[in-house]
Amino acid sequence: MVARASDQTAHVSHANPDAIVHGGNLHEAATRYRIPYAQWLDLSTGINPHGYPVPAIPADAWRRLPDEGDDFAACAARYYNAPDAAHVLPVAGSQAAIRTLPTLLPRARVGIAALTYSEYAPAFSRAGHEVAGLDVDRDNLPDALTHVVIVNPNNPTAAHLGSDKLLHWHAQLSARGGTLLVDEAFADTMPAASLAASTHLDGLIVLRSPGKFFGLAGVRAGFVLGAPALLDRLRSTLGAWTVSGPARHVVKAAFADRAWQAQMRTQLDRDSARLVRSLREHGFSTHSTPLFAWTDDPRGAALHEALAQRGVWTRLFASTGSVRFGLPASEPEWQRFDEALRDAVRTMDIAQAG
Repeated sequence: MVARASDQTAHVSHANPDAIVHGGNLHEAATRYRIPYAQWLDLSTGINPHGYPVPAIPADAWRRLPDEGDDFAACAARYYNAPDAAHVLPVAGSQAAIRTLPTLLPRARVGIAALTYSEYAPAFSRAGHEVAGLDVDRDNLPDALTHVVIVNPNNPTAAHLGSDKLLHWHAQLSARGGTLLVDEAFADTMPAASLAASTHLDGLIVLRSPGKFFGLAGVRAGFVLGAPALLDRLRSTLGAWTVSGPARHVVKAAFADRAWQAQMRTQLDRDSARLVRSLREHGFSTHSTPLFAWTDDPRGAALHEALAQRGVWTRLFASTGSVRFGLPASEPEWQRFDEALRDAVRTMDIAQAG
């Protein structure tokens, strides 16, 4: 298994013990629990279940190579409030950047929180960096750290660090010739808290993705926001045509639809509150963003197992026993989740009493 700083947001695949496992692995769940794929309620990701209504895609988007002279980067700069298009690089999902950026940074010690998105520590380790744990509660960074990675809000704990603190950290790292990398994959529900507007600063990189808030994970598009010199190096490494023509068309439409965005933020706030309420009614303390809830209750692993036996798939972080819950998509799904949750907790209580 790839070495990690400590506890990361992945468990090991039964098929490949070196693979990092993410939410959405529903075929594996169907095989393991012998429940047909179509019968599952999948709450294992933080992807918006009310995805953006994809418009018709022009035939030219399929027929022609992606035109990197279009206004795709400029559209993203406007949506994310980045300085301008020169500070935005479209990539084939954040994953492409996560795997490549560590190879472009000077090898050094990088601080990564104990429980956060699972891809970062292995990516930096593979690139020859020394990965160290990071205490996100401290005001000043240890002198030994040159680079720091922050997922904000954090996946899965939902913890959020304020922009003043992060910019303070950036100033410390910049003085050492280091870099602050902030992954804002779940930040669309709180746009005012983003550091995108500050990405003119050397040594500050922000990753953004339309996959979570817009429910467009399948288009495999993402954006790296940062200094143009770094983006030029990343562009040269990744090569041409990183984002397909159809994906560019869909994402541009989503970024321009301000009415949908406002309505969706309201709906997600309401749905998230309902999810938290359902869990707390059964005594589970939670932390949440508008896209997911997380519990580190000692009963978490047992709850994950009990729900899986009932065809409800959640995201278990095996080394901590904590569990993340995504949002149901419809009223029938909410009812199914509530019924499965009640039945699972009742079964757990009987087992504990016996």
